Amino acid sequence: MAAALYIRLDDLSDPCIATFLEEHLADMRRVSPPESVHALDLAALRAPDIRFWTAWAGAAEPADSAQGADGPALVGTAALKRLDAAHAELKSMRTAAVWRGQGVAAQMLVYVMDQARAAGHTRLSLETGSEEFFASARALYARHGFMPCAHFGSYQPDPHSCFMTRAL
Repeated sequence: MAAALYIRLDDLSDPCIATFLEEHLADMRRVSPPESVHALDLAALRAPDIRFWTAWAGAAEPADSAQGADGPALVGTAALKRLDAAHAELKSMRTAAVWRGQGVAAQMLVYVMDQARAAGHTRLSLETGSEEFFASARALYARHGFMPCAHFGSYQPDPHSCFMTRAL
């Protein structure tokens, strides 16, 4: 059963987001060679061509820095990077480890696809890893209509990367 989430456009100022993203970067560095880690850090996610969302469980509207058993928990993130007027890239999809398998990523993905459509994008692409660690992410994207594609944007061909795209 999918968890009930509150998803908000975020300014990345909450300290628990920095911790959450550092865990994401650490995972990416652990499973992929340095030249194949394309995850963005906090500063890069603040670029004007990127919108960033957080997903929270446990409250209708979380207070800043509230996380854990006594308050709302940050359970997922996703970002949308504008490549051009028609094409956007999904970035920073992450679900907290203890929340994996509970529908958080699927809810975030559908939400961000809706946001991309609302912004006028007609194509959404992504880069994820080709390692086994990323198998569930690739399966999620495939279930939502993403198909393998060639590298795009500033990416170069990379055996550690899997590129996927779909029309919106």
